[in-house]
Amino acid sequence: MLTSNNYNEQVALIDYTALPSNLQKGYDFVKKSTQNYSNWDVYYKSEKIKEVIDLYFSKVNEYVPKLSTPKVVATKKEVVHKSAKVVKPKTEKKMAEPKHSEPPAHLVERLEEEIKIIKRFVNLNEKQKSQEDILRFINALQKAIVERKIRKTSAYAKEIEYIQKDLIMVYNRMSSKTVYYIPQEKLANLESIIGGEKIYPSIQYIKKYLNLVGKTGIKQKATALIKLMESAVAKGKVTSNDKYSDKMNDAFKTLRKFIDNPTEKTIEIDSQELNGLQGIVDGCNCTSLSGVDGEMPVVMNSMEFAKLEFNTIGLTGKWHNLIGDPSPNFTAMVFGKPKMGKSYLCIDFAGYMARNHGKVLYVAKEEGLDFTLQKKLNDKDVKHPNLFVASTLPNDITPYDFIFLDSVNKLGLLPEDLTALKRKYPTKSFIYIFQTTKEGNFRGANSFQHDVDVVIEIPERGKAVQFGRFNQGGEMGIF
Repeated sequence: MLTSNNYNEQVALIDYTALPSNLQKGYDFVKKSTQNYSNWDVYYKSEKIKEVIDLYFSKVNEYVPKLSTPKVVATKKEVVHKSAKVVKPKTEKKMAEPKHSEPPAHLVERLEEEIKIIKRFVNLNEKQKSQEDILRFINALQKAIVERKIRKTSAYAKEIEYIQKDLIMVYNRMSSKTVYYIPQEKLANLESIIGGEKIYPSIQYIKKYLNLVGKTGIKQKATALIKLMESAVAKGKVTSNDKYSDKMNDAFKTLRKFIDNPTEKTIEIDSQELNGLQGIVDGCNCTSLSGVDGEMPVVMNSMEFAKLEFNTIGLTGKWHNLIGDPSPNFTAMVFGKPKMGKSYLCIDFAGYMARNHGKVLYVAKEEGLDFTLQKKLNDKDVKHPNLFVASTLPNDITPYDFIFLDSVNKLGLLPEDLTALKRKYPTKSFIYIFQTTKEGNFRGANSFQHDVDVVIEIPERGKAVQFGRFNQGGEMGIF
């Protein structure tokens, strides 16, 4: 007799796959409700759940009368006439069924955000996770939705909605750690989705290569990457049929040249090559539009262009009202007279970006890491794990998505320095803070203003006005 007291032992004796679909659903429900049979509290505390599980027990007991031998196969009872002799059937050797090879996956440069989320969710199945683990996943999913990387028009909108609801439900129910369980029927559907697409094998090696470009002290990592590339080719993981095998080969040659030259400290490649490779790994390859790899075509039909979707950050609230919704690699300049509130404005903005859109570096050269900066951070209540502060600009800003330079003048940066910085980190967003003259004009060449997407002026204390490309005339109170 199957009960809650012996279920942990007896469940191993049931051939789950042979149960009818309604009992399979009951099996899934018990496994999920009891956190993979590790916690039966919900069974004893909830009358409704206890009633459902007890009904499942009784149905299984009827269907599988004996649970004494391992892996009982649930089969229909055969009616045998009393006078008939029971003859054991001869065991027939079954012919080996031909293996059905899975259909080849569709190779892509980059997995869509929905596929990444579904893949991450599937990887939770039957793994022990903490509340913090689940919360991080929920935050990542909501961030992708806010930034419109996942849209309601997505082909997998229903699956994403299910994942969000399931994560929140499990998070609200758990106390510390739990074994996450996804029902088999739902798991099979999600696995079929993520199995349909696969990234070109060469892309992962190009990504590793790009992560080394411009950095120092990476000779050992470069040598290790060369060995990985050689192994991938030798084992047939990357072949000449791979769309980007030639790009990987170019990267291999550059790495080899870098290793063989002891005087070279960093891997240097020109901006066109860098942008082209970055475009490939970011899924921005435009060859289907008759353009150059990683770049938009020079001439494009307006009907075709009108159908393109461009990513935006997804700013909301007062920041959307002030700035609009720029692309993820936008540039902005902020200027105003001393004590008008430009640093307060930028620190508030940095906190918002850290909470909602990625890692932020605030370079406070003008004030340094002192009490004044600390007071502004506390006044605006923007301290966050994603917000970092520095007194000088680090040599490597790869880990950060948004970089605030306060101020450009104190850092001694010229227009060509900012251009070089943007060229080196084309996917990053930069917010430049400028000192002003007594007349209120920013200090520096006019080319600063022409080279940015967003221009924010602090014309009077506590007031910000924006007259850039995205939302001309936007205003906001600072304090």
